[in-house]
Amino acid sequence: MADISAQSVKELREKTGAGMMDCKKALTENGGDITKATEWLRQKGLASAGKKEGRVAAEGLVGQYIHTGGRVGVLVEVNCETDFVARGETFQTLVRNVAMQIAACPNVEYVKVSDIPADIAEKEKAIEMGRDDLAGKPDNIKEKIVQGRIDKRLKEMTLMDQPYIRDQNITVEELVKQTIAQTGENIQVRRFVRFVLGEGIEKQENNFADEVAAMTGTK
Repeated sequence: MADISAQSVKELREKTGAGMMDCKKALTENGGDITKATEWLRQKGLASAGKKEGRVAAEGLVGQYIHTGGRVGVLVEVNCETDFVARGETFQTLVRNVAMQIAACPNVEYVKVSDIPADIAEKEKAIEMGRDDLAGKPDNIKEKIVQGRIDKRLKEMTLMDQPYIRDQNITVEELVKQTIAQTGENIQVRRFVRFVLGEGIEKQENNFADEVAAMTGTK
């Protein structure tokens, strides 16, 4: 595997406008060859997508998907820059596919890792630090192992890091970037909610039980 330098990643990023991780992946896949990596990014629809990420996206759609049998439903807000793109087939297909992805991912709770509250991340870290297989390991080794596990766990909780259900070779983030390249506009998955039949009743019962325990001093 080629040793990819930070300078090569920077050069490819400036040349294509693609994201840093996309550039690193492109170089890795192409043995560090910038020309081949550039072509790879273009084929994936990732070139120039990064340049559009800072632009305002206030239009878009609230899409929905109801799984067969009506037991799982999803609402998702996906934003773009103009109403023209929002009404287009390419964007609407993306919205539907993202909604289907959410329906298929019961453990996904956030759009991206940066959306995860710090206290949730700290809780996950505390759980990992207490694993039996880490007992007796030096603190510096333990910290590296835990950080790797935490990074993986947080990605499992986020939509954008999921392998796309229709093409496991790309993530949802890469799918969005491909659509950015096609439409020429910034596109952002803003928020979503996933409904599971009966889940609301279970949560209400749990909340009621917590309230009773608090009132009786048994919690």
